[in-house]
Amino acid sequence: MSTSKQGGSSRLGRDSAAQRLGIKVSAGEKVRIGMIIVRQRGTKYLLGKNVKMGSDNTIYAMKDGVVEFGSKSKKIFNGATRVAKIVSVIPAVEKAKVAKTK
Repeated sequence: MSTSKQGGSSRLGRDSAAQRLGIKVSAGEKVRIGMIIVRQRGTKYLLGKNVKMGSDNTIYAMKDGVVEFGSKSKKIFNGATRVAKIVSVIPAVEKAKVAKTK
């Protein structure tokens, strides 16, 4: 008989890798076509202009430009409203036109 407990392997201690979700590009930063802007599960952020959503709800740029975040009220399934966050890309050409008019 041993005087101490045998040291065996534990069944605990396994952990999964982080999913690395969230905003990848901040508002005002430049993006190129295909760059990922937001990685998300579900639709926490909705689509604006010049962006598309992948099959895993990743939002990515469809044109070169500058990222812009906004919000609007949206009606949900039970009739209540919620403030939805919207992601858009403003093309560099449009940005220059807006600057000239000011």
